[in-house]
Amino acid sequence: MSGFVEKPEPIQVPGLVHLHTGKVRDLYRNEAGDLVMVASDRLSAYDWVLPTEIPDKGRILTQLSLWWFDLLADLVPNHVLSTDVPEGAPADWAGRTLVCKSLRMIPVECVARGYLTGSGLAEYDESRTVCGLALPEGLVDGSELPGPIFTPATKAEVGEHDENVSYEEVARRVGAETAAQLRQVTLAVYSRARDIARDRGIILADTKFEFGFDGETLVLADEVLTPDSSRFWPADQWQPGRAQPSYDKQFVRDWLTSAESGWDRGSEQPPPPLPERIVTATRVKYVEAYERLTGMSWS
Repeated sequence: MSGFVEKPEPIQVPGLVHLHTGKVRDLYRNEAGDLVMVASDRLSAYDWVLPTEIPDKGRILTQLSLWWFDLLADLVPNHVLSTDVPEGAPADWAGRTLVCKSLRMIPVECVARGYLTGSGLAEYDESRTVCGLALPEGLVDGSELPGPIFTPATKAEVGEHDENVSYEEVARRVGAETAAQLRQVTLAVYSRARDIARDRGIILADTKFEFGFDGETLVLADEVLTPDSSRFWPADQWQPGRAQPSYDKQFVRDWLTSAESGWDRGSEQPPPPLPERIVTATRVKYVEAYERLTGMSWS
């Protein structure tokens, strides 16, 4: 059992129809038929959406996504129409709201990996493959791969695990032409972002994208290249053979699995609230990722 510790009631806004409450984002449709995506400060870990929020997190994710969308626009169009806050919406929606094209979404998480860790490492240790792709012997946690690889996954519901699948399975589900396009664009976007991050002293170990079709045009959707959808590591601390320091919610994961939290991950009990020091440390990491990548100060 997992999901929301306390699922929030959707905010009602005149002219908007609430469609979905996700782990982080709330999705609405406006009267023009466009999607309105609002990034909350919610945080998920171990398939639970936690009861404690991280201040500014939703704004940081939104502003960082917008920064990346601009840098990637020549590779693939994105779904953003505007950042206007709908009339009648709470003032708190400012900076965290995107008005987006309504797309025909592709039910695949498009994951690109340049380094071995996480679920990829677990599969590699068993079979020397990731999503069916054979990899060289001798790789360890944090190893750089010979080249970026496309390792797709099925998109899970809140509280469920995404499941890694082979490229052949993606082709079976969405068609060979679409699968080839997804792989090509995913690796192109990852490679561009990896080089940009590297110039700023950050390793982009892996990341996931979501795409949809606007007519026949493939469009990049949702968030992009944030600490929630990517593994960012400080390059000067990279050391293969161990878990890497990262710009994400690792403070939260570490505390939840510590004796101090009193939480048994294997139980069906929801996680407890986070201590203030863990909230503060996690927010600092999100801000640091934004500032190092963009070169701008977070205010």
